Amino acid sequence: MTAPVRIDRRAFLRLGASGGGLLLGLQLPAPLARWVVPAASAGVGTAMATPAEFVPNAWLRIGSDGGILFLVARSEMGQGVMTALPMLLAEELGVGLDQIVVRFAPADPAYVNIRIGRQLTGGSTSVREAWYRLREAGALARTVLIEAAAARWGIIPATCRVERAQVLHPDGEQRLDFAALAVAAAALPLPAAVTLKPAAAWQLIGTPAPRLDSPDKVNGRARFGLDVRLTEKAVACVVRCPVFGGRLRGFDADAVEGLPGVIAVLPISSGVAVVAADTWIALQARRMLRIDWEPGPAAGLGSAALRARSAARLEQAGTIVEDQGDALTALAAASTRVEALYEVPYQAHACLEPMNCTADVRADGCDLYVPTQDQGGAQQATMEITGLPAAQVRVHTTFLGGGFGRRLEQDFVREAVALSKALGRPIQVVWTREDDLRHGVYRPAGLNRLRGGLDRAGRLVAWQHRVVAPSILARVAPAAVADGVDRTAVDGAVDLPYAIPNRQVQYRQVDSPLPVGFWRAVGTSQNTWITECFLDELAAAGGRDPLALRRTLLQGRPRHLAVLDLAAQKAGWGAPAADGRGRGIALVDAFGSIVVQVAEVSLQAGVVRVHRVVCAVDCGTVVNPDGVVAQLEGGILFGLTATLKGAITIADGQVEQGNFDTYPLLRASETPVVEVHIVPSTEPPGGVGEPGVSPIAAAVCNAVFAATGQPVHSLPIRLRA
Repeated sequence: MTAPVRIDRRAFLRLGASGGGLLLGLQLPAPLARWVVPAASAGVGTAMATPAEFVPNAWLRIGSDGGILFLVARSEMGQGVMTALPMLLAEELGVGLDQIVVRFAPADPAYVNIRIGRQLTGGSTSVREAWYRLREAGALARTVLIEAAAARWGIIPATCRVERAQVLHPDGEQRLDFAALAVAAAALPLPAAVTLKPAAAWQLIGTPAPRLDSPDKVNGRARFGLDVRLTEKAVACVVRCPVFGGRLRGFDADAVEGLPGVIAVLPISSGVAVVAADTWIALQARRMLRIDWEPGPAAGLGSAALRARSAARLEQAGTIVEDQGDALTALAAASTRVEALYEVPYQAHACLEPMNCTADVRADGCDLYVPTQDQGGAQQATMEITGLPAAQVRVHTTFLGGGFGRRLEQDFVREAVALSKALGRPIQVVWTREDDLRHGVYRPAGLNRLRGGLDRAGRLVAWQHRVVAPSILARVAPAAVADGVDRTAVDGAVDLPYAIPNRQVQYRQVDSPLPVGFWRAVGTSQNTWITECFLDELAAAGGRDPLALRRTLLQGRPRHLAVLDLAAQKAGWGAPAADGRGRGIALVDAFGSIVVQVAEVSLQAGVVRVHRVVCAVDCGTVVNPDGVVAQLEGGILFGLTATLKGAITIADGQVEQGNFDTYPLLRASETPVVEVHIVPSTEPPGGVGEPGVSPIAAAVCNAVFAATGQPVHSLPIRLRA
């Protein structure tokens, strides 16, 4: 039996007698119905129509008609939280997924992600953060409902059990629905502790579950940000300075004003906005504006100049982030030394749904309808612009057509709020694909110099890695940059799982006019490529098989070895690859999970073709196996685009790419066969949304190295003739 979970009584609050409800564990947003049922015309969704009589916590309410509502506090952007999170609560509550209604939670302190300290979705934390919280919430509600039933029957609660939203009497005949127990449960004293189910009793956790959001996405009922419709809503498209850091001098709107459907043309902090009756009119009018920009200091800058700036920094010693043993002395004494320079470009997020937000600012409050990863940030940005208190800023989260970190930003929210406040009506700001690629935030570009040393027996004895890259945290959270080090820039470069006796990692920040931000897998998305590729170069220099070298360096780490061996075995490592093909392997330990990928590639007319990817993962206890597989498959394909195609380049201070013709994504015809194998585990869950991205570039490049003898030192892959 799982040990009882202690409940801090100071966290409990009673609801007023008017609702007859019970609040357990967290303060409930009040009034809840106002948050759950947005304006019907918005098309965001509705909740139960009947009043809730049992409100056991911030996530759950049970109606007198037996309806069960679960509020999911994380954004659904394709990663499956709208299924995995309800599974946690439903498991302990004792209900089926088919018996609950799931809606998005509002912005409220009750829903803060305790791993991050803010209500947002990122860092592959959704299931990890909810693993105990939601199960305890479900167990707490189940305990109170059982006590209510036992009191009615005059029996001991421990003799009762719950099955599909009913409490069952030990005689096997009598049963009471949750609906019949709601009022009585609300009147009971709160338990000091609850007991979670043992793993052997789980009926949902660990079983493949169909996604709860799939039917609505198939039949068109799911509402994304671009689907929001409000009465009196107008659409705004903004012209922004094409040069980073430029500002508006003035504009001439004579050719636009008075056109049918054009409502207003006005300057805002990010540029000039055209507000019109619909998107088409706004876009057409936007092209007719005559705007005078002050381009600023970035004018004339190009990718070559930015690279030269980083190269100069690379020649300067950086801040030491990790220092184990004596890397410099060990390098000097090494029998064989290897040095390599690795380069990564800026990358865009390229979400399939461009940025958008609908804001309705009024004197008595503001409603936001937005596909956001950061409800708390959206609420805070709105408060700053409007002066409204938090209680009057309501955030209605829609489905997200991709996030990848881009929707942690508030630029598109600020534009919508500012325009709605200025015009006194609902405004939907819509970005185009070109807007998104040319005015987004980007994964930082970087230069990396690595030096490694082998002794006479070919053992790896020294490792030095210098990272030069712009800082994400310097822009979004300057106080988090400690001693000149942005930890996100060195994730995947420090704390490697390998037993290297002497290693040193340095970081040197370089300034850039491009705004940089969180991109799926953040620092590990590039540093894993760098470290794992350099490891293969060291293996080659020492005459070692790449798998054998990793096995040697992972002695004493059984979880890592199990994942490594499973991937290698499933990929047929050791058996000859097909003619003209090479295999490469790579490992990452990140976001609480261990992922190993083996890629099999060939070269066709100098172009890399990836035929097969075998992925093994230990992500701790698995909630929904189908969701894990889907996330790793998606992460691999996302990473392959960055490996083979993606790069944001600059000319005259402007992004050169504008749409998918110049920033292409991986096509279906280029997609390899992907196999995912899950290592059984009883550890708490790890993340899967991001670690699947990190190893794929290294696995592919190491396969190219194996096939050609030519290491890949820059992305996307461009082979020498």
